[in-house]
Amino acid sequence: MTSSQKSALCLVPTEPLTTSHSDAKELASERRSVTRPLPSPSELRQNVPLSGRATEQIAEARARIQARVSHGTGAPIAIVGPCSVHCETATLEYAERLRALKERLGGSVQLVMRVYLEKPRTTVGWKGFLYDPDLTGRSDLGEGLCRGRALMVQIAELGLPIATEILDPLAADYFEDCLSWVAIGARTAESQIHRQVASGLGCAVGFKNGTDGSVTIATQAMEAAGQPHSHLGIDEHGRVAMKSTGGNSATHVVLRGGSGGPNYQTEVVARVAESLRGSGQRPAVLVDCSHGNSEKDYRRQPEVARAVMSQLKQKHADVLGLMLESHLFSGKQSAEGAREYGVSVTDGCIDFATTEGLLLEMAAFG
Repeated sequence: MTSSQKSALCLVPTEPLTTSHSDAKELASERRSVTRPLPSPSELRQNVPLSGRATEQIAEARARIQARVSHGTGAPIAIVGPCSVHCETATLEYAERLRALKERLGGSVQLVMRVYLEKPRTTVGWKGFLYDPDLTGRSDLGEGLCRGRALMVQIAELGLPIATEILDPLAADYFEDCLSWVAIGARTAESQIHRQVASGLGCAVGFKNGTDGSVTIATQAMEAAGQPHSHLGIDEHGRVAMKSTGGNSATHVVLRGGSGGPNYQTEVVARVAESLRGSGQRPAVLVDCSHGNSEKDYRRQPEVARAVMSQLKQKHADVLGLMLESHLFSGKQSAEGAREYGVSVTDGCIDFATTEGLLLEMAAFG
């Protein structure tokens, strides 16, 4: 994508903030924040629309995933892709390869691509493509929204279902029509606002266990998101509005390990499922093979994935499938300075060849 094409996507021009040293001091004394206009969700959707065919494919993928989550029917789910998007060219190459693999797998695995535009930070750091799409340290949320939606639309037009994590609740209104699955992360599953947003989404939502490994937060989130809510949000024109939701019945737990160690083992999954049954909820569990379950070593993801596959082999209906952090090439690198093509700038990823091999193994249990 050329610089002129990127600029053309941004519907609301933003003026650079240029001030002298004295002006900056005066500004700092008068106020602590600066407001810039952004395109509304409606404007962005009109400027970067989905085709009718892509919209139909998204609806079909949502229905298949929800059937697996809500009823335990259909093929297992595999949510795979980069830890985070940082290069559109590499992301689209990955998507092309994944589309070819999807065709090979047929209906034996429900393949969903990770397109994560936001990254949670424990303290500070690069917050993701949505906020800093060129990794220059220059925050440009307007450009991130435009280019982020354009990327999702291109991937959706390839016929690939898309997964993402919703970190800022307002961002959901810009991308929700592109999504077939959503994650609410370990740091936000306890948030009332995120639970309310999840209750109004038209796709399945996975709540991750807490960073300490506690699953209670995720199960409580499922219960909350299953109920109707009224909450503060924005409408399609970007105006502050009250949003009323009907509740989302297609929610589930995502086990990602924690400070207490991994939690992908058969006995742990069974224990979580039994706890969900005891609270009157669907015993649906998906395993994240990265993070605490790989003990933050991307090279251990295949080991975790095969352990999950062994549960799928037993036709354990409580296991929905798995998630892999995967890129064109393995490992990770710094987001600063010169960067290698197709290598993650956040969590370490397995390479595409390894991913392909694992998914072909998984197809045997579909």
